[in-house]
Amino acid sequence: MTHQTILVLDFGSQYTQLIARRLRELAVYTEVVPWHEPVERILARRPAGIVLSGGPRSVREAGAPRCSPALLEANVPVLGICYGMQLMTDLLGGQVEPAPNREYGPAAVTPAQPRGALFEGLPDTLDVWASHGDLVASAPPGFRVVATSANAPVAAMEDVRGR
Repeated sequence: MTHQTILVLDFGSQYTQLIARRLRELAVYTEVVPWHEPVERILARRPAGIVLSGGPRSVREAGAPRCSPALLEANVPVLGICYGMQLMTDLLGGQVEPAPNREYGPAAVTPAQPRGALFEGLPDTLDVWASHGDLVASAPPGFRVVATSANAPVAAMEDVRGR
């Protein structure tokens, strides 16, 4: 029996296991792997997609956990959540900055018009949980902002190059 696999790279988020569980509830085979797993071993598993989890650190800190940039060039869909999106931004040439106020708690995200693929068919406002001290100030080249919030000018972004 063959199945598609989604790998969740764990950057230390308290929600990593919840992300994996939700994917499994959708009948998707999911494995959690450490952020420092060598890119060759990750790609050898032939994942259908990769999720970069959140984490407690700042990508701007010396010694913060980082995956190989080659992972983002491997022609495998990648979803970055919180720290994971900030790491993608940093690795791909966007700008991550300290947020004016650390955010922890409920937030409202507004999808952009036209809708990005991630927000297709969803309501005009989404209630989410936010927990971060940094924000993506500008998306990397080739990306488009697909959602914002009161405290995050880039709450979600997508690669418009179709990679």
